[in-house]
Amino acid sequence: MNEPLALDGSVTIVGASLAGLRCAETLRAQGFSGTITMIGEESSTPYDRPPLSKNVLNGKWEIEKVTLADDAKLDDLRITTRFGMKAVALDAGAHRVVLADASTLDSDAVVITTGAGLRYLPGTRDLEGVYGLRTDDDAVNLRRALVALNPASRVVLVGAGFIGQEVATAAAAMNHQVTILEGLDLPLLPIVGPHVAELLLTFSASSGVALRCGVKVTSIEGPRDGALAGWVNIEGADPVPADLIVVGIGVTPSTAWLEDSGLTIENGVVTDRHLFAGPGIVAAGDVARFHWNDAGHNELVRIEHWQMAVDQGVHAAKSLLAGPKHAETFAAVPYFWSDQWGKKIQVLGHPSADDDVSLAIVPDEEGRFLAIYHHDDFITGVLAVSKPRQLMAFRPLLVKGSTLSEAKDIAL
Repeated sequence: MNEPLALDGSVTIVGASLAGLRCAETLRAQGFSGTITMIGEESSTPYDRPPLSKNVLNGKWEIEKVTLADDAKLDDLRITTRFGMKAVALDAGAHRVVLADASTLDSDAVVITTGAGLRYLPGTRDLEGVYGLRTDDDAVNLRRALVALNPASRVVLVGAGFIGQEVATAAAAMNHQVTILEGLDLPLLPIVGPHVAELLLTFSASSGVALRCGVKVTSIEGPRDGALAGWVNIEGADPVPADLIVVGIGVTPSTAWLEDSGLTIENGVVTDRHLFAGPGIVAAGDVARFHWNDAGHNELVRIEHWQMAVDQGVHAAKSLLAGPKHAETFAAVPYFWSDQWGKKIQVLGHPSADDDVSLAIVPDEEGRFLAIYHHDDFITGVLAVSKPRQLMAFRPLLVKGSTLSEAKDIAL
């Protein structure tokens, strides 16, 4: 299918995610009157993931508040749903999706929004007392477990990424003894680079948690000697006792079902600059690895951000309706945020740890600052701590691809 999707055609969306929902909404808003079928491995209707490690985990929100579309809204959008059903294969040439119950769905177009799944330490996936955080069920179960612990219980986090530190923040607020084990020399080093990583390190360091960097977790043993969840084994060091363990070592794109599809699968579903993965097939959200053109770069990237899922879901729908010949290039500005240790960390653009960094606002007594990332004098991204207004002032520059000298003219 190299022609535009017919307005009375049929679409199968695999992944009941934020990206999948935004795609369906955009199809309807653009006049698509045909059939939309949404497949979801989870039994839940589409929901918002960022609040799971923030407002849900700290008890400010009930889990129902993360719902993006209930059954009534899905009915209004005239979406046929198959939730609690896993897609196990795709014949890209025939646009045929095979489901776990051996049934098949044929359609004019396929939208892949299956997102990503948690990485697990070997042998820990089903251990009682060991948690991950990706789904709404994960958030509910982890919240209940943290609340059920006696005060000053030992909570051990494996991984000091953004999610890991948000979980650590919630656990520390419940007066538990929190230990974070990180394999890197500095948390977030591959994302923000050494200079900014050092600045961010001060927040966890002043929070009372124990952060151990440069350690290699080898395994987790079961409960004994009063450690309710077990013992975390570290290479070359004594094991760490824990009453609750959370593993946050990242995610991998959910592409196993696409192995024999005929699509290009390399750390995600590879797409062109319009988000087409093949004729009549688009991908969006955490699973999509797309051509990124920005600040003099042309590279394949996969960006696991809420804003990317929204923007790509919308763009994927428009690309299908326009067809490959007339589809526009996807060129949204990435944005994400993290709430931890009483601070809001926000990032615009797609900075690299290898980029040069200039501090436009140096850290004040509360640790607030703003850093500009640049490469070959082009701005690649901006990171701010509790400086939302100042951060957003750089968005127009990132949209048009501006230089560092132009950025320095921004009034902060």
